[in-house]
Amino acid sequence: MKYLKIVPVVFLLILSCNNEKNSYGSDSMSKEMASINIDEMPLSEISYEDVENDKVAQKKMLIKTSYLSFETASIKKSYQQIKKQVTLLKGYIQSDNTNKQYNQISRSIIVRIPTVNFQQVIDSISNNVAVFDSKSISLKDVTEEFIDLESRLKSKKALENRYIQLLKKAKNVKEMLQIERELATIREEIEAKQGRLNYLKSQVSFSTINLTFYQPIKVVKSKSKTYFSKVLNAFQSGFRTFGDFILGILFIWPFVIIIGIAFYFIRKKILKRRKK
Repeated sequence: MKYLKIVPVVFLLILSCNNEKNSYGSDSMSKEMASINIDEMPLSEISYEDVENDKVAQKKMLIKTSYLSFETASIKKSYQQIKKQVTLLKGYIQSDNTNKQYNQISRSIIVRIPTVNFQQVIDSISNNVAVFDSKSISLKDVTEEFIDLESRLKSKKALENRYIQLLKKAKNVKEMLQIERELATIREEIEAKQGRLNYLKSQVSFSTINLTFYQPIKVVKSKSKTYFSKVLNAFQSGFRTFGDFILGILFIWPFVIIIGIAFYFIRKKILKRRKK
């Protein structure tokens, strides 16, 4: 009888131990998730020495932009010279706009050129221009932003890997869905940072040259009119006006006849009444 009393107690102890073990596993997963959600991965976990030792980070990341404006004797010739030089140095024309005013024709183009050939193109254009209306070259240093983006990108990718490992350990659908939501957010941030990084690389590797050149147009002034020419013009204008008046009457001749006949009969009737 004593053994029969002990067996249920032992069974209950074994069941409670299993429940505690499962509960502990779930709690540990939640704690690990919570720690990642709150703290993520600090940037200190990514060594800046790795970034600084990178070949790209060893040099300055500069965005070069130039604005040039000048007068030319021939817009067509200047454009052909610029296009030939840009093509030769592996660049391209990004946009091209022509504008005509009463006293000049202007053309505005935006050139993208490999940064290593930037100064060569500027010098080539300058050789064919006597005087610039305006000429400016600006440099924007984006080295700090570039290094920061690369380090944060590495941090986000490492964080993504940690969530992927957690996803493998997920024990139920709820945990899987929670981890996948966090992964989706992290991947969006990775894509945004990668996009910005690619944009900076493009701006650094290809410089921008904004060109505006114009060709004056000779305006022919009309000669001042003499008194005799003014009188002659007035006579001609009067004759044309008279001719237009006659033509107008010819267009409405049926109405003139009808009005004349009506006027005749009305006048005749009025005269008869006066006689009576």
